[in-house]
Amino acid sequence: MGISLGMPAVSPPRPLPGSPDTAAPAAAAPENLNGLVDRFGRRATDMRLSLTDKCNLRCTYCMPASGLDWLPKDKVLTAAEIVRLVGIGVNGLGVRELRLTGGEPLVRADLVEIVAGIRTNHPDLPVSLTTNGLGLDKKAQRLKDAGLTRINVSLDSLHPGTFAQLTRRPFLDRVLAGVEEAARVGLGLIKINAVLMRGVNDAEAPRLLGWAVERGFELRFIEQMPLDADHGWTRDGMITAAEIRTLLEESFVLTPDPRNRDGAPAERWEVRHRSSPGEVAGVVGIIASVTEPFCADCRRTRITAEGKVRSCLFSHEETDLLELLRSSTDDAVVARRWQEAMWGKPKAHGMDHAGLGAPDYVQPDRTMSAIGG
Repeated sequence: MGISLGMPAVSPPRPLPGSPDTAAPAAAAPENLNGLVDRFGRRATDMRLSLTDKCNLRCTYCMPASGLDWLPKDKVLTAAEIVRLVGIGVNGLGVRELRLTGGEPLVRADLVEIVAGIRTNHPDLPVSLTTNGLGLDKKAQRLKDAGLTRINVSLDSLHPGTFAQLTRRPFLDRVLAGVEEAARVGLGLIKINAVLMRGVNDAEAPRLLGWAVERGFELRFIEQMPLDADHGWTRDGMITAAEIRTLLEESFVLTPDPRNRDGAPAERWEVRHRSSPGEVAGVVGIIASVTEPFCADCRRTRITAEGKVRSCLFSHEETDLLELLRSSTDDAVVARRWQEAMWGKPKAHGMDHAGLGAPDYVQPDRTMSAIGG
């Protein structure tokens, strides 16, 4: 089948002329692909694997207040299937970093066993977790012992009322307890993810950054993306990366981080207090998917909780791997289907060009919770 599970070093394929058309199928993938490459020469090495679509918060930019129709348990990847998929990605397709996402991954009772299974097979693989922090105080030590490398916690406000308004749940104290416990047990560099909503928590940006810098966390602001269940997103209503920088510069001096971005979604800035501008106090990142897209250097491949490949966060198409995993199919066949899905990756934002909020942009039916962040 032309699949190399040994991943010899090869150059990525030459980008094909023209741009993909999301209304038409992509050209058939070449037989001799190595790794998760696409028609534009991008190679996916960062795997985002959703463990569940369920979540115990109802963030306004993600879910409706009533929640969503959750997947039946028998449609969700099992622990063994997750470990197998990671193995196919790492051993055969060049995956070099894994992020476990959701929904909320902490709601899975077998989360620690999943991490341990991955770590047993891949001792050197960086494995991180994106979580809302609810219940993290109870599992942080066990996750660390199982082999989790680090953690990302979503936290949009330090004000109890604002937190409850955004998440529709009064659980700020529990989230903060989870963050503190993760720091205590040494779960790597803790990153805090925050989405700013105009007129709700945007004025809190400097306070969030000061809190993170003081504790040695790396705060990352994420532009709100059109992936909400209520389809209420508007380009004019979101807080842009430029606005975020302006808000932060009221209290801090920001200078570009000299380190290579190396395909990371966040543009990073060194943070200095205005009272001591000669000393770097910390780092802040801004993920500007809407206004400053980084699609040309995207290195991510996503697997949903029910085992479907999404080559792009904003894709309208998915490729099922679960049926192969639950048949007698060997790893090479699963790998080939995964490669074919990634070969058809659109150029940007699920289209042939970047442009969230453009007239021809069509929001995917699935929300971020159902896709996996």
